[in-house]
Amino acid sequence: MELQFDLIVIGAGSGGLAAAKRAASYGAKVAIIEVNKVGGTCVIRGCVPKKLLVYAAINKKNMISSEGYGLKSEGISFQSDILLKNVREEVSRLSGLHKNSLDKFNISIFEGLGRFKSQNELEIICPKTNKIIKKISSEKILISVGGKPKKLDIPGKDLAWTSDDIFELDIFPKSILIVGGGYIACEFASIFRNLGTEVTQLIRGEKLLNGFDEDLSSCLEEATALAGINLITKNQLKSIESINGKLEATLESGNKIQTNNILIATGRVPNLDPLNLDFLKLKMDGPYLDVDEFNQTSNPNIFAVGDIINKPNLTPVAIEQGRVFSDNFFNSKKRKVNYEYVPKAVFTIPEISTVGLSEQKAKEIYSKENIEIFKCKFTPMSNTFKENKSKCMLKIVVNKITDKVLGCHMFGETSSEIIQMVSISLNAGITKKEFDITMALHPTISEEFVTMYS
Repeated sequence: MELQFDLIVIGAGSGGLAAAKRAASYGAKVAIIEVNKVGGTCVIRGCVPKKLLVYAAINKKNMISSEGYGLKSEGISFQSDILLKNVREEVSRLSGLHKNSLDKFNISIFEGLGRFKSQNELEIICPKTNKIIKKISSEKILISVGGKPKKLDIPGKDLAWTSDDIFELDIFPKSILIVGGGYIACEFASIFRNLGTEVTQLIRGEKLLNGFDEDLSSCLEEATALAGINLITKNQLKSIESINGKLEATLESGNKIQTNNILIATGRVPNLDPLNLDFLKLKMDGPYLDVDEFNQTSNPNIFAVGDIINKPNLTPVAIEQGRVFSDNFFNSKKRKVNYEYVPKAVFTIPEISTVGLSEQKAKEIYSKENIEIFKCKFTPMSNTFKENKSKCMLKIVVNKITDKVLGCHMFGETSSEIIQMVSISLNAGITKKEFDITMALHPTISEEFVTMYS
């Protein structure tokens, strides 16, 4: 018998969970379909397990570089198998908590692959047997299946890892080639190197982190060199071959690199293929589903949130999209997601955080003459007695005409915590003068945001 619901959510990631729980809190009868563990990319194979690896890398780095503080590093060892096992256990624990939270809202959970049969009907498929487990229908269907790693179409591509594979490892490799210059590639390069792996990073352009403020990119390149990561620019991977227990990467230049493992981290794409969407002829925005300001697709019954639409692909954004969707369609509100000042972080070591416009983007929008830049770069006090003298950088982008702060950017320890609070000020429309009259908290890194006068 086909089961009827008020809302079916395909994908139990951050956006889907938020939408399902919010709709259920308004009395809707909700079902959620998930083919993997409840929690989605962020909890299972993204933000959470990655940040735990970052903490391990930071702790090890601090241990071996703090003899100037009287802390001896003799006898320190790192066992990657223990770390990876503990990360998987924590991920399973969090997945269980999310599943229990659905039970509390009386949300029906279906394990399997959701596939469209009509605009209102879904088949739930067993991924192992490909047989139909159940058929369910609803007036509204929300797609929140997230993204998947993009694979290069080259010979030997199946010999390489994607970011999803990292969290299933038993131990870390002795050496690795990381292909890509985006935030996922840079974060894993930093994690592996600071935990003792020999790292080579290959990018096809000249700079890391395209789309970020160029000063942030430059700071990261300096830190990459200090960490001992071998960065190869303006080159591409052409093929991979297994030779005598190692992987040999052939580059576009003709050079070859031998390494234990290769990680392809060249971005992610919407994971829409398994849904059988073609017959619905939904309007697309490149590889993404096209949605209006209320997250409605070109079909009035079908909605989409998260990494499958062309908005910032970030966990808090997906959560807000999910909640706004349910507020609007199950509680008669007319809310919209505010995308203007979305804070972002790259958890390299040191980390990067940013909110608002980059210097380059601000000059494009307001013209070069109307933009004023305030910037400082220095060695943080925490590195005073360390061998590692990596610097931090703070930057403010200001509209000269209105004095409004358009963007704040930071490279350095705890920058994500600092930028989170700065983003509140930017959302409130803060001016540079208001930064200037704010009392500093000394001695801190963040005080530089309120003491930069030139």
